[in-house]
Formats: sequence, structure tokens, C-alpha cells
Amino acid sequence: QERLIESGGGLVQAGGSLRLSCVVSVRTFSSYFFGWFRQTPGKEREFIAAINWSGDDIRYADFVKGRFTISRDDAKNTVYLQMNSLKPEDTAVYYCAAKHRIPGDYDLATRNLAPEIYDYWGQGTQVTVSS
Repeated sequence: QERLIESGGGLVQAGGSLRLSCVVSVRTFSSYFFGWFRQTPGKEREFIAAINWSGDDIRYADFVKGRFTISRDDAKNTVYLQMNSLKPEDTAVYYCAAKHRIPGDYDLATRNLAPEIYDYWGQGTQVTVSS
């Protein structure tokens, strides 16, 4: 059964760092690309970053460029989100998501960054940044 489990969230002061981890249980890890999203109460889930099946293609939302880094470790079936220079407005529940690749399709096409296209989701991990 496919499952994603996030960890690493918590309370941090502005300017601090956190590393989120997402352990993925799927049949073939390399058949998926992954995204990180976040959500605050009353708002839609928003895209943060995505990484393709081989890890050599990455997309970021403009508001995290230069601060956040997405990566994957296929040996550990884990996707990471390193978050530096955190701001109070980064406070949210953070989710990782997995999408099974479509042969011949470009993993990180803009249409593939929308949350509704992802197949599986984790339960989320709370990140709170104090000012």
C-alpha cells in the first residue's frame, strides 16, 4: 500500500532552518516524481517545489527560491525539503506528494505542479516560524 510519511516540522525562530523528510512507500520509487506543498487555514494548498524522477530537474515557487532546497535519496526512498532563512509567513502545514510518471511526458511541466494531479499524499507536518 502506498504511503508517504512526513517528519521534521516544528517551531523555529525567524531566520532559522528545518529539514523536512518524506519517507515514501511505493512499489518503484524511481517511477515517481515528487512535490512539496503547504497549506494554511482558509487557503488553498500551494506549490513549493518539485523534483523529477532522476533528481536532475527541479522547480521552485518564486517565494522559496534561494531559501528552500528539494532533494531525493532513492536508496532511502526519501524526499527532503531543506528550509533556510525561514520567515513567519512560512508557517503552514507542509505536505509531500507523489505522482506516478507518465511515459513520454515531461515530469515537471507546469500543469504537473498543481496539487490535484498528484496520486498520493502524506499526512502533513506543522511548521511554525516565530518572529
